[in-house]
Amino acid sequence: MRVLLVEDDLLLGDAVREFASRLGHAVDWMQQLSDADAAFCGVAYELVLLDLRLPDGCGLQFLRKVQGAANCLCIVLTARDQVGDRIEALNMGADDYLVKPFDLQELGARIRAVTRRSRQPQLRMLRFGDLQLDLDSRIARVGEKIIVLTSREWAIVDALTRRPGATVSKQDLEEVIYAFGSEIESNAIEVYVSRVRRKLGRGLIETTRGMGYRLGNP
Repeated sequence: MRVLLVEDDLLLGDAVREFASRLGHAVDWMQQLSDADAAFCGVAYELVLLDLRLPDGCGLQFLRKVQGAANCLCIVLTARDQVGDRIEALNMGADDYLVKPFDLQELGARIRAVTRRSRQPQLRMLRFGDLQLDLDSRIARVGEKIIVLTSREWAIVDALTRRPGATVSKQDLEEVIYAFGSEIESNAIEVYVSRVRRKLGRGLIETTRGMGYRLGNP
């Protein structure tokens, strides 16, 4: 997923960005609301990790903008631990609320949980002949054999399953796996798609010539 992290604490922000990147997400880290607002206007983020106390304002202002966007989830990360604060953020559209300090593994579990809830039930487990994809647990099996995918290979698969039947452009796939400032190799998407096909079968990902890629028919 393309993730927007809005956090002014340098140590925590760096730790969260590194952790989420290891999970296969492309993370853009902004430390002020103004920068987050500019980034959000230009990128179709799927998840926002949002602090509430920021140098140039309260994150609840930004939460209203996130709530108005289609298909974008939000987890609030804050030291504000009063019940009233949680109720306010959840009523304003936050999908989850995590109080600092928190364990990064718990954050990973919360990300998986909100993602799972947002996914259509029929797209949480897919079958393509002998291939079975458990999208929640990120487990791929061919018959009884578990096939190991890298985080970026899973990111490609996940991006396509979120838009079943639709063609996803190469640029959109690049945005899923590369954050701001990352060096993008010209043939990176082709390489990752080729690896997925080699591991899981060519029928999983179809090429729409000149346009991009789409999920095959399960």
